[in-house]
Amino acid sequence: MGYRVAVVGATGNVGREMLQILAERNFPADDVVALASARSVGRQASFGDKSTLKVQDLAKFDFKGIDIVLSSPGSKVSAEHSPRAAKAGAIVIDNTSYWRMDPDVPLVVPEVNAGAIAGYKGRGIIANPNCSTIQMVVALKPIHEAAGIKRVVVSTYQSTSGAGKEGMDELLSQTKSFFVNQTIDARKFTKSIAFNVIPHIDDFMDDGSTKEEWKMVVETKKILDPRIKVHATCVRVPTFVGHAEAINLELDRPLDEIEARRVLAAAPGILVVDRRENGGYVTPQEVTGQDGVFVSRVRSDPTIENGLAMWVVSDNLRKGAALNAIQIAEELIKGYI
Repeated sequence: MGYRVAVVGATGNVGREMLQILAERNFPADDVVALASARSVGRQASFGDKSTLKVQDLAKFDFKGIDIVLSSPGSKVSAEHSPRAAKAGAIVIDNTSYWRMDPDVPLVVPEVNAGAIAGYKGRGIIANPNCSTIQMVVALKPIHEAAGIKRVVVSTYQSTSGAGKEGMDELLSQTKSFFVNQTIDARKFTKSIAFNVIPHIDDFMDDGSTKEEWKMVVETKKILDPRIKVHATCVRVPTFVGHAEAINLELDRPLDEIEARRVLAAAPGILVVDRRENGGYVTPQEVTGQDGVFVSRVRSDPTIENGLAMWVVSDNLRKGAALNAIQIAEELIKGYI
C-alpha cells in the first residue's frame, strides 16, 4: 500500500532535500504534494532526478486524506499548520524547534530512541531534533551504552546552510565582495561570515548561552538520558554544508580509544574514519551529500578521569534534518501505522 505524503516548506533547503531523499529511498508513496507559502505557489519543485511537483499553497491546502506530513517551515508556520494537519488525520514529522520540548511530542533520532515514535498519538506530531543534536546523539549512544556518559562538552562548527538559503547566499555575496574590495554587509548574521567565525547562533538567553546551545542541552537529555550534563558552544563558520563537532566526554567507566572505535564502528548510522596520518579524518566538505555520521580523532583525554574526545561530522541538511525525518517516517510505517 502506498501513502499520501505532503512536504511543507518544499522550496526551502530542507524541503528540497526531503523531496530528493523520498525519491532516492523509494519511499512507498502513491502521491507526494509540495507545499509552501503563497509566494512560491506555481513554482516547480524537483522530486528525484526526473520528476517535478507544482508547489501548492500551504494556507489553502486541505490535509484530509494525507497520511504523513514532512514539515520544515518556520516555527510560527509550524505552530499554526502542524496541528491543523494532525487534526485532519495526518501524522506530522516536524523539523522546526516549536514542538521539540512539548512533553506530549516525541523527539526522535531512529538510531537512538526509535521506540519513542509510539508517543505520536498524543498530538499526532513527531519532532525532528536540532541538526547539531542529531549527529551528536548518534555518536554518543554507543559510548553511553558501553561506559555511561556523565558530562559532554561540545563545540560546534556549523555551516551557513543551517541558517537557510539566506545564510548561504550571504556567505557567497560577502566572499565575492571581499575579493573586489566592496563593502561587506552583514544582514542574516550578526557579523561578517566570510573569512570569519561567529560564536553566536540564535538568540542569547539570560545565563549567557544562546538558544542553539540550550537546544543541544535539553534535546540531548530528552532523547538520550536526562542525567547527562551538557555544555555547548555553537559557532557559525564560513562553509556551505556540513556541521562538525569537537566533543569531550567524561564517562562513568573506563573506555579506551580502541574499544571506543570498535563500539562506534558497530553502531547503526556511524562511519569511523580515524587514521593517524595526514588526511586520515573527515571534514564537512567530504560528507556533503552523505547519509552517515562520521567519527574521527577518537582519543583518550588524560585531563579528566575516564575522559574521551572525538570529532563528529555530518551533512546537516540530510542526517541533520531531511534524512532523519524520512527515517522516522520509515520506522513509523514499519511498526506504528
